[in-house]
Amino acid sequence: MQDVIAEVTPQFLQAFADAWNQHDGGALMTFMTEDCVFEASAGPDVCGARYAGREAVRAAFAEVWATFPDAHWGNASHFVSGERGVSEWTFTGTRANGTRVEVHGCDLFTFRDGKIALKNSYRKNRPPLGALKR
Repeated sequence: MQDVIAEVTPQFLQAFADAWNQHDGGALMTFMTEDCVFEASAGPDVCGARYAGREAVRAAFAEVWATFPDAHWGNASHFVSGERGVSEWTFTGTRANGTRVEVHGCDLFTFRDGKIALKNSYRKNRPPLGALKR
């Protein structure tokens, strides 16, 4: 019996990006495997901070929106090659103290059975920008 493996496409990654911009943790988790891993772009380890398992990953995703309530990933482009994929984007967000972040970044993905098994995130390291004057 041959295993059926769903194909991941750039459209799949765009739908994942759309869920990020909608701040929809439930939708995001539908794209992830049961044993998913998220390696954040910052953290104490060589890989950043590593979150393993659906609950830990979902909580880490929610923390991004708690830190940056207006978080947005724009100018997205995606490609897929077999069991690997890449999304490039420009992240913008404002912290509670008013400082802003605007940086280019990317996610490196590993897929299994038509879902994301690993989301490994990278972004440029740029000093925070001053608060917007109103």
